[in-house]
Amino acid sequence: MFQNLLRKLFTNTKQQAEITAKFEQKAKEIFLKANEEALKIRQDSEREAHKIVTESLEVEKRLARKEQQIEDRENQINKEKQQLEKTINLNESIKKEYEEKRETIMHKLEKVAQLTKEQARNLLLQGWEEKLKADVAKRIKQAEEEIKSKVDEKAKEILTEAMRFGATDAVSEYTLSVVTLPNDDYKGRIIGKDGRNVRAFEVATGVDVDLEEEKVIHLSSFDAMRREIARISLEKLIKDGRIQPQRIEEIVTKTREEVEKTIFLAGEELTHKVGIYNLPTEIVKLLGRFKFRFSYGQNMIIHTLEETKIGVALAHELGADVNIVKLGCLLHDIGKVITDKEGSHVDLGVELAKRHRFPQAVIDCVASHHEDVPMNSTEAVIVYIADAVSGGRPGARHEDFEEYLKRIKTI
Repeated sequence: MFQNLLRKLFTNTKQQAEITAKFEQKAKEIFLKANEEALKIRQDSEREAHKIVTESLEVEKRLARKEQQIEDRENQINKEKQQLEKTINLNESIKKEYEEKRETIMHKLEKVAQLTKEQARNLLLQGWEEKLKADVAKRIKQAEEEIKSKVDEKAKEILTEAMRFGATDAVSEYTLSVVTLPNDDYKGRIIGKDGRNVRAFEVATGVDVDLEEEKVIHLSSFDAMRREIARISLEKLIKDGRIQPQRIEEIVTKTREEVEKTIFLAGEELTHKVGIYNLPTEIVKLLGRFKFRFSYGQNMIIHTLEETKIGVALAHELGADVNIVKLGCLLHDIGKVITDKEGSHVDLGVELAKRHRFPQAVIDCVASHHEDVPMNSTEAVIVYIADAVSGGRPGARHEDFEEYLKRIKTI
């Protein structure tokens, strides 16, 4: 029995030793894992700290370079100012010396010829005028040519810099939108019995549907907004599968509402890009319609953004009112998207600006951007130039399909 107790005690001691060893092993593993995680966290922290320090140093370097450039520019301006002051003082000194010599000569002439001061003066001036006439004319001509050369050069520099700020992507005008079909079986469903579905779709959207090409449908219209509504509606109908007149009308109505929201967001984005906020809702919606409006093949949102960038750059160079130029560029073509009234887009734009009580300077910019009325301010001239630069650059515009169609019908 005593031996049995000894065996049990030995067995328990051995088990306890094994358990203790396992716990010690587990503790070592936990300790090692903790050390590894701590080391990883430390390394990550050091890398992040090093990145922050590097970025901070880079920012400090850029700031230092900028400050040095500003200081160099100030020093240059001060040097030029000092040189100008020296030139002015020298001119004053020469002028004073000339007056003194002229007075001395006048006294001598008056004594010798027994002439009055006025007579001697006239006689002397006549003689010098004849001698210096050719030289004076030559100097005047040289000065005029030099001024003209500098003015032309400065004008080119300002325009070039403004055009660089206004660079945007060019977008061409299209009159077709294409919808790809999963297979040609959908064409029969889109046409419907006796063509009622396709007729309902054309009436609801105002576009022409061309089903001749295999596996695609062409939607044709000069109105880009109608084409977009028709394209989205048709894609929804194909996905939905229920193609019938009533469903077509529902989908088109819902899509039109969605596109109206898209238009407002596009107008809001345009105003924010040019740095103008809190415009009336009507104005923002009309500006959003630029997204679906083209002028001679040039998308009007891109044209307006490009023109505004050019105008702002010119305004900064010429010291004009930047806010007036921004609003003038932004609103100059807004009359083109007013479709519920008759009149030229200039007159419609002026009427809209007056109705919303924009400053008279902005209204003048809109009124004169096609030279319908004289340009009476620097800001109006800048808007006119920016519009011409954006619309007149190579590749910006081509012949308007609508105008071409009107001429064909007239013929």
